[in-house]
Amino acid sequence: MATNINKSLRRTEFYSGIKSVSPILIGVIPFGLIFGILGLEAGFTSVQTFLMSSIIFAGASQVVFVQLFSGGALPVITILSVGIINLRHFLYSAAISKHLAHLPIKWKIPLAYLLTDEAFAVTIKRMSGEEDSKFSHYYLLGSGITLWLTWQISTLIGILLEKTIPEELNLGFAIPLVFLALIAPDVIKYRSHAICALSAGTFAIIFHNLPLNLWIILSAIIGLLVGAIINKIDRPKKATIR
Repeated sequence: MATNINKSLRRTEFYSGIKSVSPILIGVIPFGLIFGILGLEAGFTSVQTFLMSSIIFAGASQVVFVQLFSGGALPVITILSVGIINLRHFLYSAAISKHLAHLPIKWKIPLAYLLTDEAFAVTIKRMSGEEDSKFSHYYLLGSGITLWLTWQISTLIGILLEKTIPEELNLGFAIPLVFLALIAPDVIKYRSHAICALSAGTFAIIFHNLPLNLWIILSAIIGLLVGAIINKIDRPKKATIR
């Protein structure tokens, strides 16, 4: 009896994870299509482009890696840039670790691999709820696998479509537009985020002629520092209002 109940709970959590992440796929699909196309345009083979999505499975990092590699950036600049982008995953892991502490390592490794921005967003809300259960990791599994499969299929379709796109139609502009669409809600909502983005953009223009593509790292660091300072200044104001 207990075994059947546990199976039912696992199944419920798994399908709930799939259901919760489904609306987000509207933004994931075009991102994957564009990456598949840009990977080939940057000089990578179809297999290399697809393997990047299958193994790395980190949209923003993959795009930055491809752009820096094709732009001739030094390996150290590429690694640092990708590393800075992925720092947020330390925060994700810290926030979710207490909910997965009871799991064996054979569960933690694949769940860590599947912990993307979108999967974290829906899963942490589920795990932080009043009805959190010992099977809530199946929720992450369901949302993570759904995102992974969607990303692979989207990348593959992008690779196949690349040959049908005229050479004069350069899709390089599409990635900045995708990033703008991703950050726009937070930039509008939070003053610190808006100033962070504005600072990074301003210094990117100022430092653009620096050698070795150093402008990428420097402008990002300055933007993050300015945003952190503004956020620290705003906190006492929010506390006072409350």
